[in-house]
Amino acid sequence: MAVSQGHSLEALSPEHQRLAEADQGQKPWRTWGPYLSERQWGTVREDDSPDGNAWESFSHDQARSRAYQWGEDGLAGVSDDRQLLCFALALWNGKDPIIKERLFGLTNSEGNHGEDVKEYYYYLDSTPTHSYMRYLYKYPLNAFPYNNLVATNRTRSRHEREYELINTGIFDNNEYCDIEVDYAKADPEDLLIQITVHNRSDQTASLAVLPTLWCRNTWAQGGNAKPLIKAMPNQSGGARLHATHPDLGDFDLHCAGADELVFTENETNTEVIFQKPNQSPYTKCGINRYLVHGEMAAVNPAQQGTKASAIYNLSIPAHQSSTIKLRLVKSTPQSQDDSAYNNFNKILDCRKQDCDDYYAKVMPAGFSAEQQLVFRQAMAGMLWSKQFYNYDIAHWLQQRGIDPLASNKEQGFRNQQWYHMNNCDVISMPDKWEYPWYAAWDLAFHATTFAYVDPSFAKRQLSLMLSSQYLHPNGQIPAYEWNFGDVNPPVHAWATFNVYLTDKTLFGQGDHQWLKQSFHKLLINFTWWLNRKDANGNNVFQGGFLGLDNIGIFDRTESPEMGGSLEQADGTAWMALFAQSMVQISVELARKDETYREFPAKFMRHFNSIAHAMVNRNASESMWDEEDGFFYDVLRKSDGSSTRLKVRSMVGLIPVCAVQVFEQDVLEQFPELGELLPRLQKKFPDQHSSFHDVRLKGYANRHMMSALDDSNLRRVLSIMLDPDEFLGDFGIRSISKRHESEPYRLVHHQQEYVVKYLPAESDSGLFGGNSNWRGPIWVPVNFMIIRSLIIYFCYYGYDFKVEFPTGSGKLANLYEIAENLAQRLVSIFTRNADGLRPVFGSEEIFQNDPNWKDYLLFYEYFHGDNGAGIGASHQTGWSGLMVNLTHYFASNSQESLLARGATGPAPQRRHDLD
Repeated sequence: MAVSQGHSLEALSPEHQRLAEADQGQKPWRTWGPYLSERQWGTVREDDSPDGNAWESFSHDQARSRAYQWGEDGLAGVSDDRQLLCFALALWNGKDPIIKERLFGLTNSEGNHGEDVKEYYYYLDSTPTHSYMRYLYKYPLNAFPYNNLVATNRTRSRHEREYELINTGIFDNNEYCDIEVDYAKADPEDLLIQITVHNRSDQTASLAVLPTLWCRNTWAQGGNAKPLIKAMPNQSGGARLHATHPDLGDFDLHCAGADELVFTENETNTEVIFQKPNQSPYTKCGINRYLVHGEMAAVNPAQQGTKASAIYNLSIPAHQSSTIKLRLVKSTPQSQDDSAYNNFNKILDCRKQDCDDYYAKVMPAGFSAEQQLVFRQAMAGMLWSKQFYNYDIAHWLQQRGIDPLASNKEQGFRNQQWYHMNNCDVISMPDKWEYPWYAAWDLAFHATTFAYVDPSFAKRQLSLMLSSQYLHPNGQIPAYEWNFGDVNPPVHAWATFNVYLTDKTLFGQGDHQWLKQSFHKLLINFTWWLNRKDANGNNVFQGGFLGLDNIGIFDRTESPEMGGSLEQADGTAWMALFAQSMVQISVELARKDETYREFPAKFMRHFNSIAHAMVNRNASESMWDEEDGFFYDVLRKSDGSSTRLKVRSMVGLIPVCAVQVFEQDVLEQFPELGELLPRLQKKFPDQHSSFHDVRLKGYANRHMMSALDDSNLRRVLSIMLDPDEFLGDFGIRSISKRHESEPYRLVHHQQEYVVKYLPAESDSGLFGGNSNWRGPIWVPVNFMIIRSLIIYFCYYGYDFKVEFPTGSGKLANLYEIAENLAQRLVSIFTRNADGLRPVFGSEEIFQNDPNWKDYLLFYEYFHGDNGAGIGASHQTGWSGLMVNLTHYFASNSQESLLARGATGPAPQRRHDLD
């Protein structure tokens, strides 16, 4: 990240200065962060089963006794950026059958709506460099209801609500403790840790707190020297753990006031897991066995190993608190005594203030207290969701007896065609428990949010997916670890240009070198789409899944089994946006480098061809339905017939998102862009389409690429903005509410397929059944719709108005509609007139208890009618787009937006240095 012109490092705020120091290689402020997973068990990486059943291959019950091969998990944990040395909490209330070392949740088969974490924890704050972080975990004082949660959810059908931890009564009478964890960096490798235990109950709380330090097991497979953690006395006699790692160096964890230090090895208990004798008496579960079962021989009396805990036995009076202070620091002669605590409180308070000062500059002036709360916690969730992701697929395949280079290799083993991949990076996760693996299109949205606070990190995330260690040699971007060969929507180019513009706005100049490098790889990816997902070469695209899980009448990856191929309105529209984004990127590059001169026209041709195919009036059963004024998928059958699958869904709204605007000077500098369409019309005079003519001038003589002309746009908007269809109180629904009373039905080979409006959980097992695109509100697609309305507004201006809501008799311009939709989404999290937050639904304790009501959860999706949070509870990854929405409309008025255009510079609030 470049420093803003005219400002020295000393002039920046402390956190801005740390970012600049990190980006310029002066200090590695990002080396330590919240890079532990919250669930390593049940992942594809740890799966060694012959049938690919990752959930059953490595269970939560095994995790305390079985060493991981590819990563580590923990509670409120941190690690270095290679996850060599890890720190996290463990807790024991004296009643649980196991110590709490990691979050508990149901596997896909145990939950009535798939996998689901059954704990309450909150990401409350973080700076971009993790110089300050705050986390909260709610720990019951009575025995955790593990069996109750599993048994009750197993008996419930897909038509019933999930049975949550709060429903078990475990938090009745406030019989729990709030475990609050603060991290503050005195230096890049000097981490202050404060653990505050708040007893919320009316009784004295007795519990053990175990700050735990351990090394990821990199030695079991051979080839790596084994690290060591041992007890070392401070000069004044205080407790200290000393870690020596061959790759990381030496670190000290100061544990003042600990009752005892215990040690074991981060190695599998083979007797428990595989019924084979242990090579050592000290195994991963040793500390659990020692504390819970009193097995003295389970921990090493020599006080050394690769996993160690400092045990603090606390007795906290009712409604009182107890605090533990630790310091994890690079070992030096000066770090080996109790001077580590000399300035502890001062440093911690300073980092808290740095965090407040930083966000005061980032957030637009005039934010309400509620807006600040949403912004800060959404951003905290984004920053806490970083995770070290480690997956060498060639080695992983070889461990399972698969030779990826064998000429007669069998086909079909998971990720077998991706043996080139060797991932070993800190990556933004969708949700570190439910989705502790990256997903390509999720990551694209994540990057646009990270760009507000750490553009360098945002750029690196996008670059990773295009690097040779990720991008397939054939040009495909990996989807997600369950099937890297699956297909996510191609939004990477859009995100790339979005991040480029944000970076350019913040620092006054664009990173052309990064944009060039990205463009070259995006060219390869675009070609992959053309070659692999346009089956008939007619610019109509497939893709199957495309991130929308169960939105189709059937599993969209199985269209051949339905007797044909599926032409997907969303896939084709995403490709139109891909082509538009490549036009924009290449124009930006060609302005300074003649080498790129040919590319704007190349991608304009692609866009024209794709847009024509979408709304081709000559085609039999095209995606555009002239009678309905809406887009649908089309099933092309092998007998030559075709059927529009007339489900009113988000699939038909994605074409609205295929729009970009550019200023008049672009057509002046690149006149060939305006000449392409008339040439096409002259060459094919009998072809008739109704996409927008790029030559037409709009507000301020701007030009627009859009798959919809004026008339068709109005028709789609009238459906989208209809409360009886898509418009809900909290955003745009993923399927029209009309399907609640009018389900869509299709009979094929004597089997009936039905799609109906389901505003909450799914009643289908498609894609695991843990997501539902048949009614709920999803933030990323709502965000793209809002973005498109803003772009249309920049072209059409004030005078283009439509009825909003449809049937109300009231007219609004497109900016006003976009702003209103953004407000609806944000209102999911803010208090309404009754003082309630819709995200919490009907849970009384969440809504009104002072120790719960202001801790937000950014769910995967939201109830289509009442806005309650559903699905993965910590999918801040893309629900964190609340940051973008709150920031954008607070920073941009209609007048300023029209004055500068959709891609012009926004107010540089983040780097106001006054």
